Amino acid sequence: MVVNRIEQKCIQKGLRMTEQRKVIAQVLSSSHDHPDAEELYKRSNAINNSISLATIYRTLKLFSNNGILEKHEFKDGKSRYETVHKDHHDHLIDIDTGKVIEFQDEEIEKLQEKIANKLGYNIINHRLEIYAVKKNK
Repeated sequence: MVVNRIEQKCIQKGLRMTEQRKVIAQVLSSSHDHPDAEELYKRSNAINNSISLATIYRTLKLFSNNGILEKHEFKDGKSRYETVHKDHHDHLIDIDTGKVIEFQDEEIEKLQEKIANKLGYNIINHRLEIYAVKKNK
């Protein structure tokens, strides 16, 4: 069986990988969106119907506490998850569909640095979330 990138990170951190955790890690690794716990439960349960919603929540907490997943609390009221990335990126959230689009923009990064410098600060970390609606065609 091929080990996915989240499972590999768990193994590197010394976490015990149960069959249920392996399925959850597999589903998260193959996700191209930022699933919430309910969506992750649906996807995982379709593979292994012994996975409960409580197991999903415990596993998400475990993975987050160990620096494997990043938890986002966008304004839709749901906590969403993604793999921790080495490269910084920001998010644009379509408020009609809930779709989360990752992007990188060097101009925005430079502007943030300029503002922090002007105010006498060094940026340690930041998070940019843009909430938007699709333009009418």
